Amino acid sequence: MTRPALRLAQISDTHLYRDPARELMGLNTQISLDAVVERMKQTFWPLDAVLLTGDLVHDASPEGYARLRQQMAALGVAVYCLPGNHDHPATLAEILNSGSVHTTRSASLGDWSLVLLDSTLPGEDSGVLSQHELHGLDAALAANPERNALVCLHHQPVPVDSGFMDSMALLNHDAFFTVLDRHPQVRGVLWGHVHQAFAARRGTIELYGCPSSCVQFKPGAERFALDDQPPGFRWLELHADGRIETGIIRLEACSGEVDASSGDY
Repeated sequence: MTRPALRLAQISDTHLYRDPARELMGLNTQISLDAVVERMKQTFWPLDAVLLTGDLVHDASPEGYARLRQQMAALGVAVYCLPGNHDHPATLAEILNSGSVHTTRSASLGDWSLVLLDSTLPGEDSGVLSQHELHGLDAALAANPERNALVCLHHQPVPVDSGFMDSMALLNHDAFFTVLDRHPQVRGVLWGHVHQAFAARRGTIELYGCPSSCVQFKPGAERFALDDQPPGFRWLELHADGRIETGIIRLEACSGEVDASSGDY
């Protein structure tokens, strides 16, 4: 009998603050996240796990992480978190690794393995996977060769055809894919950072970028530009045979008026 697909949701680039009333480019990031979570519960529920793929707290404040942990724990499902360039990885790991909210580097869910990586480079918007991260990725994949694998990180390892975003991608993407190419069970790679939907394929590996739960970046833009698309999340169904079904669900409208001139990203 075929087992049912695993149902996951990816929420990314929440950009919360210590002060829940604070705005990013005119948009209240907490209110926007609340709306995305509610949309997820209305349209793609129940599910097996949530993936939070970085830039979770814009000011890296303990209060922001604690509020996010409380919100995610209330979902009653496993939540897996990794850091982005706006996060403080040690603070994130200390506060978000509690109960059903995890900062573990890998997890087994049914016929699938999840591997979560820290691609942050202190003081930089670009990303790098350290030798420690690359070794950990290799070891996690080698430990579960019989399971399909989904690898998650913050920075995009391939160009997304945006000069603005591609200037701050994963710098050692060749080393990353060298590891993945040793493990044929890798079925997908997904990331945050780009604040836009993206889908491509590299050999047998599906590649996915995710919208932000707050402001959106304009696809194809050579310079910084905001998109008028509303916030959203990515849904995924992971099948036992390695197939990935996925798509984007967005809010019907933004929960506020986005204004790029109101503050720096």
